[in-house]
Amino acid sequence: MKRSLAAFLLVCAPFACAQQAQSALQRQNLPALRTVVEQYLQTQTAGLPGQVTVKVGQVDPRTSLASCPAPEAFQQPGARAWGKTTVGVRCTLPSQWTVYIQATVNVVADYVAAAVPLAQGQPVDASQLVMMKGDIAAMPNGIITDMSQAIGRTPTASLPAGTPLRLDTLKSKPVVQQGQAVRLVTKGTNFSVSSEARAISNAGEGQVAQARTQAGTVVSGTARAGGIIEVAI
Repeated sequence: MKRSLAAFLLVCAPFACAQQAQSALQRQNLPALRTVVEQYLQTQTAGLPGQVTVKVGQVDPRTSLASCPAPEAFQQPGARAWGKTTVGVRCTLPSQWTVYIQATVNVVADYVAAAVPLAQGQPVDASQLVMMKGDIAAMPNGIITDMSQAIGRTPTASLPAGTPLRLDTLKSKPVVQQGQAVRLVTKGTNFSVSSEARAISNAGEGQVAQARTQAGTVVSGTARAGGIIEVAI
């Protein structure tokens, strides 16, 4: 009886080891998920100025997932792909699972700051600006990185020297003003038609402007320099 039991164990032990090895082969490689996240963030930040550095956090080693041939990285709508962020990785086939991995993306670049105190409502000129370098990923959205984006605009509030400038803190000078006679330029495929109208709202370059035609119809379009409103159809 003892000999039979010993022989059975000798036969089963290799089989059990094989089962364990097969199970290990069917589990997802966790470091590979970090690589998926890193590649995703590098793609998402490819168009940003300056030097981009991506650091992906560790995956809990206790996490056990079925092996996935093509894990896919994603982010929730509205999430930023820079600064401190979270990226999801999901699998749909052959098994369905999702994990979330923390990451930090630093973007060291030149940005525009106030060289002197800027007064509310006063147009900004180049002598009042200075270029500085820092991690713009740690700053609010809309940081200005080109002086031309700030020159001629007016601060919506007084700003102390050294303040990084953002697009939402500077108001562009109107190129179309309420009551002004404007030219409507209606554009379509291979044609363009101009007509006269009168603006009923203020708008800066590239903003939406409204005007009333001579027939009394209100139309909306994109404000352009020179009192022009472009209407696409």
